[in-house]
Amino acid sequence: MISQLTGALVRAVLVMVLIATPSLLLPAVSSDTTQIVALVALFAAALTFFEYASTYPGLVEFRDAPPFNRMRFLSLFATVLLLSTIVRGQSEPTTLTSFIEVLGTKLGAVIDVPYSPVRLVVLMLPEDMSLQHLILVRTAAGISYMISLLTLVVFVIAMRMIGWPSRMGSFNVWINLPTFDPTTGGDVVERLQRDALFNIALGFLLPFLIPAAVKLASLAFEPVTLESPQTLIWTMTAWAFLPASLFMRGIAMGRIAGMIAEKRRLSNRSVEAELLPA
Repeated sequence: MISQLTGALVRAVLVMVLIATPSLLLPAVSSDTTQIVALVALFAAALTFFEYASTYPGLVEFRDAPPFNRMRFLSLFATVLLLSTIVRGQSEPTTLTSFIEVLGTKLGAVIDVPYSPVRLVVLMLPEDMSLQHLILVRTAAGISYMISLLTLVVFVIAMRMIGWPSRMGSFNVWINLPTFDPTTGGDVVERLQRDALFNIALGFLLPFLIPAAVKLASLAFEPVTLESPQTLIWTMTAWAFLPASLFMRGIAMGRIAGMIAEKRRLSNRSVEAELLPA
């Protein structure tokens, strides 16, 4: 019980640090913004603490199936930290900020090809936007998108190497998939496979759909400029992290469906072997 509470507290503190990172790194943050960020950080920390301190399922999926959520958190934190460093370098440049900005610029230029997600992010901005800001947005998009791709690659490799989730002990569907009810809707394996394909497809399409939706919305509402540092950081982070998270969820659910199907086959073989005459 003590270790569970300690782990929940550590996770809550890490979530607070994640949310507060842009406000801590960016210069000249207003007091109103600081208060809002502090309120959101406290709420997210409390939610995380009660989620991991409880023995019953809540909202967080794969809570007891590491390293799924750990990898998602590291990906999210790395994206927020690097984007905050780049934005800070626009007003207070250092060797570190310049290096990360150059790296992001190169990545953005490489990925910025016709019909790519990065190109769509640039095209969703107003036409009268300055060239410097366009390059900054492309740099942020390049870094965030590359981190999401690396996260997927590392997750797949780690899943294969450690045999996730079978080697992590018994997998409790009730705890790790609180929104999935295995007692309704037909066969569990078919439902898991269907949900896995849906999540993978949505994760693939979201980087393309979000810029297109923003561009269409700008025809009726005020265009999105991303000139606010906080808006730029969190928008680019969400644009890259949400599709990667859906991809990971789809891959994980497909893995679980395969594990359940394999156990069914082994069980059927053992039953058939017992029924065969000696």
